[in-house]
Amino acid sequence: MAQLFLITHPQNPQARLMRQAAAIVRQGGLIVYPTDSCYAFGCQLGNAEAAGRIRRLRGLDDRHHFTLVCRDLAELGRYARVDNRQFRLLRAATPGSYTFILQATREVPRRMMHPRRSTIGLRVPSHPVVDALLRELGEPLLSSTLLLPGDEWPDNDAERIRERLEHHVDLVIDAGPCGIEPTTVVDLTVDPPEVLRAGKGVVEPLGLEQPEGG
Repeated sequence: MAQLFLITHPQNPQARLMRQAAAIVRQGGLIVYPTDSCYAFGCQLGNAEAAGRIRRLRGLDDRHHFTLVCRDLAELGRYARVDNRQFRLLRAATPGSYTFILQATREVPRRMMHPRRSTIGLRVPSHPVVDALLRELGEPLLSSTLLLPGDEWPDNDAERIRERLEHHVDLVIDAGPCGIEPTTVVDLTVDPPEVLRAGKGVVEPLGLEQPEGG
């Protein structure tokens, strides 16, 4: 049964709970955690079993881009190849509610990349719980939006999420409602960059255009 960690002050999450959450991830656990856009699944990079659990819960195929959630651009740079043009846009948009598609480095297990493009999604959220968790973990989280089959929007109620997934995840971190709008996804492997999904992150200040219908 999934544990539930209640974060009483999301701006200053309890260090004890963050240590315990990081330990669960290191031990191969699958967690649900809050971000600056919506709740998400998270597991340790390289944990194929936990990544498979995410795919099954979300009904995803191997063409779906997982996301590496990083503390900062320095960490992001270990896992993606970033040129000067890409770095300028990343610096303008992070931390924030954006996911960027980039060429993965050898630090990323091949089975976690897109099978044909060798790309990975990366992002640096602006959320104190995520920052505290990543600081304890010491590495990125392999992540995916908590959007279950049949749902139009991600679930925003941690207690309800636990009820729905209590036999499928190991931990739900409850920091209260955090939104239901997923990140804006930007493909930086093309020039000019292409907005693949319009979400919470505003693209116009980055010099990009909303996709048609976005």
